[in-house]
Amino acid sequence: MRLCATAAVGALSLALITGCSDGGGKDSGDGTGGKDGKPAAKALSAAELKQRIIAKGEVPGYEVGSVQGGIPSKDKVTAGDSRCEPVLRALTGVAPGEPAAHTSRMATEKKKDPTDDATSLDDLADGKFEDAIGKSMDLDVTVVTLASYDGGGAAAALKSVSDAVKACAGGFSGVQDGEKGEFTKVTEEKSSGTGEESVAFTATNDSGKEGAMPLHAEVVRHGSTLATYTTINIGAMMSKKAYTVPAPVVKAQAAKLK
Repeated sequence: MRLCATAAVGALSLALITGCSDGGGKDSGDGTGGKDGKPAAKALSAAELKQRIIAKGEVPGYEVGSVQGGIPSKDKVTAGDSRCEPVLRALTGVAPGEPAAHTSRMATEKKKDPTDDATSLDDLADGKFEDAIGKSMDLDVTVVTLASYDGGGAAAALKSVSDAVKACAGGFSGVQDGEKGEFTKVTEEKSSGTGEESVAFTATNDSGKEGAMPLHAEVVRHGSTLATYTTINIGAMMSKKAYTVPAPVVKAQAAKLK
């Protein structure tokens, strides 16, 4: 589980799944533009995306900063079944499709370390230390990636993720920077309902002795921009507690894309 904790602190990666193992939303158009005399959608620049992505102090209860370890290169994240690559890349913070520009941030839930309340070593004896560590890792870590596209690129990229969720429901294998991993199932979930259209899903590896290890993600289209959210909670995994992409992060990011 030590590798899992390390991976959660850094970028969300396929290496995490390797180390741990021994919904379609509303649609208000295709976003292509160029119809009825309206101009085609134009991508935002990298500078404009950096102004629109969540920043420090903008998400109540969360610390926002750079993605520790960075986002992997797209060509370093590949799936055994190419149809599943949009899902795998979303899980690692890589923007789907062919964006003109993209940028990422990481939002980490603020939590008090339960070991701070210990008054002596006896307080952490008899398994209490392990329990305290588990509780200290019970926090949501979310990577947010904004990507902007020309023309109908955003709608097409979102569709590629939605199609991959359906095609890869039975699971798939993948590689990131040489690290191999496997998801045993992909399940579509109810999305946040923000933006023009969205898809949310969970990719799970439940083949190991530690049981189900889920990663949660959502991709939302705001005009010509896609917001990709990927969340992991190691403590929740350890205690088999349900978790999902945190609403405060999605709400704060959606507000900056209006």
